[in-house]
Amino acid sequence: MQILVVEDNANDVALIRRAFRRCKPRPKAVHAKDGEEALDVLHARHEFENTSRPDILITNLNMPKLKGQELLERMKADSLLASIPVIVLTMSEREEDIVRAYSHDAAGFFTKPVDKEEFVSLVQAIHDYWQAALLPGRAPASRRATARARSV
Repeated sequence: MQILVVEDNANDVALIRRAFRRCKPRPKAVHAKDGEEALDVLHARHEFENTSRPDILITNLNMPKLKGQELLERMKADSLLASIPVIVLTMSEREEDIVRAYSHDAAGFFTKPVDKEEFVSLVQAIHDYWQAALLPGRAPASRRATARARSV
């Protein structure tokens, strides 16, 4: 699974990477520091021209330049990006942030736990859910396993 992580906090990026190292199978993760850089990744612009389209995107809300809510809104308004599930992972617990994210088709909204191990566990649970989910352009897990078994 290919995951685009949009996060400006280096400590949170490190915790997300720790969680991904524990996941089976380990996802391929690309990091963008803000919404503008995420759009460059999504449109394969600049240094991201060889980057694959992500299966899912995990974004913070409060970032410099283009914030997470604006990124979500732009993605869902773009027919080429609208089908990518966007998961919000943020410190915000504000009802207006939750309502706004879901009104723009966020696939989930999670508050970052303060405890580091809880944070890592939450990211692993998000990964596991989306690893099992059927996504456009990705074969179901049972067909992927069958294809791997045949290629051995």
